Amino acid sequence: MKYLRIFSNFLEDITGINQEYIFLIVLTILTIIIFKLILYCVKNILQIFWGNSRNVYVIYQKANIILTTINFIIIFILWNNYLDNVITVISFVSAALTLSLKDFVFNFFAGIYIKAKRPFKIDDRIETDNFKGDVVGIGSLSFEILEVKKDDHCEQSTGKIIHVPNSIILSSSLKNYTKNFKYIWSEIVVKTPLDVDSDEVKKILYSVINSNEVVKRIPEKMRKEVMDISVDYRIYYNKVEPIIYMRVVDDHIEFNIRYLVHPKKNRFVEDDVWSKILTLQKEGKIKLLGNN
Repeated sequence: MKYLRIFSNFLEDITGINQEYIFLIVLTILTIIIFKLILYCVKNILQIFWGNSRNVYVIYQKANIILTTINFIIIFILWNNYLDNVITVISFVSAALTLSLKDFVFNFFAGIYIKAKRPFKIDDRIETDNFKGDVVGIGSLSFEILEVKKDDHCEQSTGKIIHVPNSIILSSSLKNYTKNFKYIWSEIVVKTPLDVDSDEVKKILYSVINSNEVVKRIPEKMRKEVMDISVDYRIYYNKVEPIIYMRVVDDHIEFNIRYLVHPKKNRFVEDDVWSKILTLQKEGKIKLLGNN
């Protein structure tokens, strides 16, 4: 502190600014630097012990919030005696900045809403204002999503990171594919000629979809999820197991295999189901229409 006072006196002689204000400004800057260094050390320690684990991001973000809050409290205490004067200045400056930086302010408060209300979190698959993907980062002004193809019902990643302003959440509708429920309903349409034994085809398709390792584990998990959120949402399902619907369309029969699946695993499930169906066709156990 002694050296800080000497440095502050030196700057007062040069600038003419009151030594106490200079002292507080320098102390504030040092406090911010110290907390940045602490956060940097925390990040490196986490990477050393946990590598690139998904938990590292979550722990680091929580540490960032806690340290930033403590830093703000310390700065508030330092400036407490001069707060009235500071607030008066800030009020005038804020009024001018709000007009010129309204988008910045809007995004900032939308970020507070996202962190408080949590309409989505890291790893959720969301869609809003023509953007669709998996959330990979949430910041004070924007969030990032790993884009998935909207025209591909199996929703494969494009590998592109999209930076989306937080304010879009307050002005557009939001679809969350994994909040509360990790699973979505998906369908595979199998077309057969009219002369097939529909009961036998259904039996075969049920055996195919129920043999998939991903699909067959989901119903029990889904029942638990429905039970967990039944207090907060008026949502219920009478059936969570795969089901096959049949209808006649023109000159063929369509069998709609409807099943629950995690959005990120849908393509693997569909690939497995079609591989088994095509194998059965080669063995002559099922007859498919040419345009399946």
